[in-house]
Amino acid sequence: MSLGGNMAMKYAGEERVLAPEIKAVIGVSVPCDLHSSLKELMSTKNYLYSKRFKKHLVEKLYPKQKIFPDNISLSDISSIRTLKDFDDIYTSRAHGFKNALDYYEKCSCRQFLPNIKIPSLIINAKNDSFLGEECYPYNEAEKNPNLYLRVPEFGGHVGFIAPSNIYYSEKTAIKFIQGMV
Repeated sequence: MSLGGNMAMKYAGEERVLAPEIKAVIGVSVPCDLHSSLKELMSTKNYLYSKRFKKHLVEKLYPKQKIFPDNISLSDISSIRTLKDFDDIYTSRAHGFKNALDYYEKCSCRQFLPNIKIPSLIINAKNDSFLGEECYPYNEAEKNPNLYLRVPEFGGHVGFIAPSNIYYSEKTAIKFIQGMV
């Protein structure tokens, strides 16, 4: 789900031979464009969430700093004010990118969606406040017969609450898989 969905779609669309065990890919609330999603996360409507999320991420850096003091300093950690700062200071460096923007550009799955060759489903709700317009790959889904995009009106970010504890995302994923059998 979410960032994991982005990673799965990117993996499926990269120019590589997929393991034969991988028959399909399903992503829920997929930030297909990481920079677009970051802008939404940092918008006023998501201020409290992004502040809490950043705090949680930064707290996880202190134990890492003790183990790898040459890779990240306490002053680096204390300079993190936003989620983008976190990606500039930690995420990008830890994974060999120049900076956060380089990471967002190279790791966003949207650019890889045209290359997907196995059945792949993205479920992104219209009211997902964490996804920007670029996270809804309508054109890619229209042009790639292996890419299915479902955009229900409601569902929020990984919500999709429905009556009787049957979630829209789960029901849709099951139907998708059953249609492949």
